[in-house]
Amino acid sequence: MRFIKFVCFLIVLTATQPFWIITANAQSHTETKPGKADNTEISTLITAANKNAIFDEIAKYTFEVKNPTENDQQGKISYDVVDENGQKIRTDSIKISVLKKATAKYNFDIPGKGVGFYRVNFMVNITDYDDTLHKAFGIKPELITSTVKKPADFDAYWQKAKDDLAKVKPKFQVLFMPKMSTKTCNVYLVQMQSLDNITIRGWLTEPVSKNPDKKFAIVLGLPGYQIDLSPIMTIDDPDLAFLTLNVRGQGNSRDVINTRRDEFVVHNIEDKNKYVMRGVIMDCIRAMDFIYTRPELKHDNIFAKGGSMGGFLAITTASLDKRVNLCSAQSPIFADMRSLIKRVKFPISAINTYLKTQPGLSLNKIMDNLDYFDVKNFAPNVKCKFIMSVGLLDTYVPPTNDFVVFNSISTQKKIMIFKDLGHDVSPLYIQLENSWMHDQFGLFF
Repeated sequence: MRFIKFVCFLIVLTATQPFWIITANAQSHTETKPGKADNTEISTLITAANKNAIFDEIAKYTFEVKNPTENDQQGKISYDVVDENGQKIRTDSIKISVLKKATAKYNFDIPGKGVGFYRVNFMVNITDYDDTLHKAFGIKPELITSTVKKPADFDAYWQKAKDDLAKVKPKFQVLFMPKMSTKTCNVYLVQMQSLDNITIRGWLTEPVSKNPDKKFAIVLGLPGYQIDLSPIMTIDDPDLAFLTLNVRGQGNSRDVINTRRDEFVVHNIEDKNKYVMRGVIMDCIRAMDFIYTRPELKHDNIFAKGGSMGGFLAITTASLDKRVNLCSAQSPIFADMRSLIKRVKFPISAINTYLKTQPGLSLNKIMDNLDYFDVKNFAPNVKCKFIMSVGLLDTYVPPTNDFVVFNSISTQKKIMIFKDLGHDVSPLYIQLENSWMHDQFGLFF
């Protein structure tokens, strides 16, 4: 099997265009002649003029109404636009008429209010049909930046964390799991000591090979929030091994930290030197140490990847450890966190709940600590090749926040935009990851 490249889905963005304030507005519509209906029910379709819903000045949409019924349809299409803080910035509507057994198309030119991302809700109300459709669009996202600077001692803080980790003897253990292994792959339980002498575990999966000197490229799979990673059992590549890591407090690494789901993100959040994410990030660095002890793994073919919190960890690991050769982040969380206060529930709701139990602790103090864990502050130090995905309807990580991260990375990079997805990963992006990794590592068979 040879992996196919999916480069046609990539967009490479660079901050080279001037800032535009969008004020223009125009609307028009065209209607098709009556014809044979495709079905018996009224339906609608919205198409963005740009396949990724990214525009330079004005968002352009075509709203299509199919009317296969025997009745003419009268009514209106309206829309409202809100920014990512939920503030309504525009409302408008047009009257429409759709003949029986006909299709009508209406064009909308919709301004935003400067660089950024916007939600647009389209409402159609006609004689026999009502519906609401939700879309999002971006205006020059390559110009998005954060207004918050990283702490002056950010690099020193993380160097101290790595120095503290280096003082902990890793005590690597690798246990072959015959009942989990198959004819094509061997599974090993991996155990090691990480920061604060906390035991963490993961799963190493390697293809069965008759060559005792065989070396494998390695994928370091990093976990989403409170996700229990299992061994990768679907290996169909004889040149590729997987290490799936369960950081402290997750999966089979819950010996010391075993919190409820919402409590994990606030564990010791009042002290940046004890905050759980300090140890979690160092767990990933320790996993890199483990990879470097294995003679059967190619130390120059290490691919760190993950989604959501795993995307956050992929970026932080690549930033702090230059042994990472490729990095992929799917909708990474903890991005430009101060701006999340007004935009999302997670992790803000968990933080606010925790504050109620901690008299004297303020949100400002917590945000001061979280500045050391904001993925945008790690991003400029990523030097390996990088890819990323973003969903424009994401309610956990608004696209503005992820573009702050993407725009902060100066290495060779590419982003895949899904205009109709939320905090999800499309199979197209998984295909891209595979083909991109195989191409970069020269893994063809």
